[in-house]
Amino acid sequence: MKTGRLEAFSDGVLAIVITIMVLEMKAPEDTTFKGLLSVAPVFISYLLSFIYLGIYWNNHHHLMQVTQKVNGTILWANLHLLFWLSLIPFTTSWVGEHGNYNEALPVAIYGFVLLMSAIAYFILERVLIKYHDDNYALSKLCANGFKEYSSLILYLLAIPLAYLYTWIAILFYVVVAFFWLIPERRLESFVEDN
Repeated sequence: MKTGRLEAFSDGVLAIVITIMVLEMKAPEDTTFKGLLSVAPVFISYLLSFIYLGIYWNNHHHLMQVTQKVNGTILWANLHLLFWLSLIPFTTSWVGEHGNYNEALPVAIYGFVLLMSAIAYFILERVLIKYHDDNYALSKLCANGFKEYSSLILYLLAIPLAYLYTWIAILFYVVVAFFWLIPERRLESFVEDN
């Protein structure tokens, strides 16, 4: 099978996820600057989650650019990734509403969803590599895995840390996002060259 339907479906799901997330944001009832500040936690959690979804969309796009074919296993691995990404609006809302930045469980669950999204993306990469031959570009480009493993470690540290210091856990989530803001240069170069 070609990748077109998988890409179109994934793009559609991510667009809906972002739409749901923005619809969760409510305008302040008060028309003052103080009223605007009252919704700042919701906006900040939205911004971080939007960045994460953008990172996944961007990397998924590059992933599909080097992929020639897919099978049923790849479709299920992609759905597994989309499942975890679709939970981001729920956790974003839970963390942002009512000042839950200081509450351990919402911050930990947010990190758990990010961790599972990262694992699902890793699984998608692995099934793509397994389905293609030895010359498949992704198998060469994913050899290092420094960002992947660093991200997993930071998530695994942040989740229990949320029960001690929620702000440190959130800082870890921000650090991981910064790791991934710039797509893998080798992958971008490969896509541009081919």
